[in-house]
Amino acid sequence: MLVNLSDVLKSEGRQVQKEVLLEMTRFESGAGTFEILSKSPITFLFVNAGPGKVRIEGSASLTFRTCCDRCLTESPTTLELVFRRTAAPMSTADEEADEWELEDDCRLDTEAFVRDEILIHWPVKILCREDCRGICPVCGRNRNIQECGCDTFVPDPRMAGIQDIFNMNNKEV
Repeated sequence: MLVNLSDVLKSEGRQVQKEVLLEMTRFESGAGTFEILSKSPITFLFVNAGPGKVRIEGSASLTFRTCCDRCLTESPTTLELVFRRTAAPMSTADEEADEWELEDDCRLDTEAFVRDEILIHWPVKILCREDCRGICPVCGRNRNIQECGCDTFVPDPRMAGIQDIFNMNNKEV
């Protein structure tokens, strides 16, 4: 959805509050494609922040269908987005400043804006729970459900030379 901000840009001290329904049904990134299970309306507050600039404040809550990075079980992820950005039209935006660029007709693409906010707030690692034990690298069982008893000891490769000495039982050196 496009929101026209020309009246906010032209009027000093002007504030406009809007509630926008997100049309996006899934989120795509380098990490994969994630279905949006639930979403709240996005609340925006647009405030004139000086000549040719708009401060964009707002919040939203989104829940995504995701899988745990350790055990691969489905684990919905909820993001509470809270944002505060400055925006300016492309023709006047300062490339060095951290500003969102509006289209030249002073419209904000809310879908693209929210997508970028999701990217910023996306967790580095998604876990089903804090103490997730993951899957066994030997047999592939989910260690949260059942312990498998596999030997998962991995020797330190830096100690390989010393290990060779101990493996030379009764051999002449």
